[in-house]
Amino acid sequence: MELNIPDVVAEVTAAFERYEDALVNNKVEVLNELFWNSPHTLRFGMAENLYGYEAICGFRAARSPAGLARERRNVRITAFGRDCAVANTEFYRATTPKWGRQSQTWVRMPEGWRIVAAHVSLIDPPAA
Repeated sequence: MELNIPDVVAEVTAAFERYEDALVNNKVEVLNELFWNSPHTLRFGMAENLYGYEAICGFRAARSPAGLARERRNVRITAFGRDCAVANTEFYRATTPKWGRQSQTWVRMPEGWRIVAAHVSLIDPPAA
């Protein structure tokens, strides 16, 4: 298996950045598009465990569009072969005094790159 094939990393990076834009601008239709439409898809959030595409879409539809802007750092995208990659980042929102962590597993599907699993959590800020 080849690790970090440049064109694959570029494709997943573009999909990841498209997701980020949709997230901070509350483009729910794009967020839904980028998750795999399957009952096997999951998203573990800060206060919810969502099993299946329908549950994830329901969460997005009900979520407030306020306070979604965030600062990111330490974005890491690693591709495993041509059809699987993971994307990780840390983020900070001014609306909370904590740093967040986000991880996504992306798989190339016939319709394009899709998130098959995601996890978001918060941690206390680093010590000064």
